[in-house]
Amino acid sequence: MAGSRAKLRPDFATLGGLVVAALAIVGGLLLEGGSLQDIAQHTALMIVLGGTMGAVMVHYPLNTLRGGVIRLRDVLFESPRSKPDIIEEVVALATKARRMGLISLEDEFGTIQDPFLLKALKMAVDGVDTNELRRIMELEIAVREARAEQEAKIWESAGSYAPTVGIIGAVMGLIQVMKNLADIDRVGHGIAVSFVATVYGVALANLLFLPAGNKIKGRARLDSEAREMMIEGVLAIVDGLNPKLIKDKLETYLDVDPVAKTRPNRQRAA
Repeated sequence: MAGSRAKLRPDFATLGGLVVAALAIVGGLLLEGGSLQDIAQHTALMIVLGGTMGAVMVHYPLNTLRGGVIRLRDVLFESPRSKPDIIEEVVALATKARRMGLISLEDEFGTIQDPFLLKALKMAVDGVDTNELRRIMELEIAVREARAEQEAKIWESAGSYAPTVGIIGAVMGLIQVMKNLADIDRVGHGIAVSFVATVYGVALANLLFLPAGNKIKGRARLDSEAREMMIEGVLAIVDGLNPKLIKDKLETYLDVDPVAKTRPNRQRAA
């Protein structure tokens, strides 16, 4: 999960999607009799990327921009720890606590990888009131998710600006074409080149920027669900529930769609 010390692994859905999109577009171009040189215009790419970056920098404060760039990690990589892994860890902790007492979990602090779970367990072992524990940890979830949503909007904004900047690049190219109206061959070539900026703007927006923003938000919701599951597990340990019941309770989270906007009610069961 985000914030875990576990080593990240490549997100093959993202990498595969980018490869498939690139192959489809380039393949279609080649099948139509075109060539890579038709779209390999570094000046057009510079205009689109530079213009989009500048617009986004005007839109957001520096700290948010920095966070948005770091969030690309959530687009390109994923945590190797899944919800079943977390359930297994919580059940193991519950088993030890039920057998040896809650205080015995202090010996496990050094082996817990997720800082959020570690923080919740430390509060539980320290005897923090369960209602206060829930309030503090849910506040952290809300703050983390709100920050992720804001950082995802950076890429969504880039996706909205890029096509317009591409049009600017196309108009700039047409201005250069108008200077050479006497040479019809150069006019035709210039018009073709001028629209490459539009292609770059639309392609970057719909194949990279907008999907990246949506994936960041999806990862944030998945992360929040996992953290909610950790809270329920820790509180169940404090209540001394049977580890089997804890497992059954936490497994209800496995059926939740991680991309859905709604999540299970955070209110503790009576």
